[in-house]
Order: sequence, then structure tokens, then C-alpha cells
Amino acid sequence: VPKMWQEASVNGTIQKLAGMMDTPLTGLDTRIKEKEITEGLMDEKFKMFMETVDERFHRFVNQINQYLTENGCKCDIKLQKSGYVVSYVLNSSKRTLATFVSRKTGMKLRIYPEHIQEYQSFLDTLPEKLKKEIKKASVCKRLVNPDDCNPKCVMGFTFMLDGEQYQKCRYMAFQPTLSEENNSYIRQFLEKELETIE
Repeated sequence: VPKMWQEASVNGTIQKLAGMMDTPLTGLDTRIKEKEITEGLMDEKFKMFMETVDERFHRFVNQINQYLTENGCKCDIKLQKSGYVVSYVLNSSKRTLATFVSRKTGMKLRIYPEHIQEYQSFLDTLPEKLKKEIKKASVCKRLVNPDDCNPKCVMGFTFMLDGEQYQKCRYMAFQPTLSEENNSYIRQFLEKELETIE
């Protein structure tokens, strides 16, 4: 049994949710109840995820969660070997905008900026350490030579940074670590991407 469900059983979440299902329902009522149960489970999962986040960044993670869910994203939480993976999927296109991932170096927010070329000058304003991470990220083999990589792999991003062109893997290019220095830039990054969609 996954640890997440064991914890949910101990703190009474499963029992509470099971109690919500006692009353026989039909039609619209059933759909509303299912939505409430799903939201209840997501709330509990998010609380468990927050227990793994450095206390210094609780406020920031909550702000990002609120900002993205209020701006057309659905929060999807999965438990993997490395920890919780919390993704924000755009309701309009069903594509993932950003994902919180746990790494030994700390919590990161992987950003998928599909419209990066529309605001790539923003990258020049990033802190030097963050620029260095982007420059060091893996090259997208499919962009360089489409035959070099799995054809099912989604292509990465082509962008300019400090006057040079880069072609980086979509899973490695933009995943800043949460930090006092990076957090305001992470927020701006998400805002700029969402502005291009509106």
C-alpha cells in the first residue's frame, strides 16, 4: 500500500471520504459528489506534498499553486520514488505548464515554456547561477538531428540567451531550484508564459 494511502487512513481521510459516499445519489448529484471526493483527495495529497517542502518556501509554493489553479490550470499530484510530482495542466490545451519535482539538491519547478521565443529577452534578466544551469542543460537531440532521439519524445526549446542560440531538452532546460534568489523569477516566468496564452 503506498505510504500516501497509509497516511490518509491514519489521519481519517479515507474514512471521511468513504462516509461521503454512503448516501445513494443519481445523475448530477453523483457527478457533484464525485467532484467533491476528488477535490478532497487532491487537498489531502497537496497537504502531504507540502510536508516535504522546505518550510522557508511553504508560502511561495502555496502562492504558485493558487496562482496557477486560478489561471486555468488543474493540479495533478503523483507519488513517485523520488517524492511527490505536482503538475499544473492547462485546462485549455491539456498540456503541462509546470511541475514541482524533488531532487537531492532541493525542490525544483520544471517549467515548459512553449512560447519562450515571444519573451526570450526575459532570460537575460535571470540570475547568473540560473543562466549557467540553463546553458549546462542537455541538448535536445531531436532539434539537432530528429533521427538521433526517440520519435515519440516531444521536442525541446530553441531560444536565445545572452546573445547565443540554444536548443535544449524540454525536461532539463528550465528547472530552477526554489531559493530566495530564484523565486521571484520563477513567478515572472510563469506569468509571462500565461500572458502569451491569454
